[in-house]
Amino acid sequence: MQTLATPSFQSIRTTHRPPLKLVVLGDSLIYGFGDPEGGGWVERLRRQWMLPDSPGHVIYNLGVRGDGVQQVQERLEQEFRSRGELKNRVPDAIILSVGVNDSARLGRTDGRNFTDFDTFQWKLASLLDQAQQLCPVLFVGMVPVDEAKMPFLDCLHYNHADQYHYKEATRLACLRRKIPYLDIFALWKSRGQDWWSRNLSQDGLHPNVAGYQVLLQDVLDWELLNQLV
Repeated sequence: MQTLATPSFQSIRTTHRPPLKLVVLGDSLIYGFGDPEGGGWVERLRRQWMLPDSPGHVIYNLGVRGDGVQQVQERLEQEFRSRGELKNRVPDAIILSVGVNDSARLGRTDGRNFTDFDTFQWKLASLLDQAQQLCPVLFVGMVPVDEAKMPFLDCLHYNHADQYHYKEATRLACLRRKIPYLDIFALWKSRGQDWWSRNLSQDGLHPNVAGYQVLLQDVLDWELLNQLV
């Protein structure tokens, strides 16, 4: 497999005067499920970047509902190499967001996780290493669920303890690779349960319209994304 030389964020900022091309891969948080008005934070950002006074960056929403780390890894390179727009061009950066579906307990509150934790760790490591061979990578973390509204679809039990376990493994894996990681789980929890529960849909898993508006602002306020674009 041919790999590409991986430019740094600094080289992107100094050498790319034209608008950037970004791909965003992940689960329903990327897809935007729960936001019938704006289509989620990625779609909202895409529309914002299309305004006349915007920098004109291009962002591709490649979120698939229900995806876990294995599914994202399986489609990573093909999606990446199919989104360059111009001949012999590939995207300038990848944003990843995955893990919450891997953490779900199946069938009951003490059931097995959708993806065993050890398996999750090595599949995540493989995903991050593969992505870094292609271009600079950023990672946007998961939102906290509303445990009182579980199970989701009468069979998937999400909880904060498992979410924390999986997101910390992700954060540390990114830290070891110097991949910027936006810890949405910690950020939202720091605002209080009354706050974040109001920003979730009735299913207790996905942000609602207001939640995606906040999530977009959290991403826009992220210093490391601003350094890229």
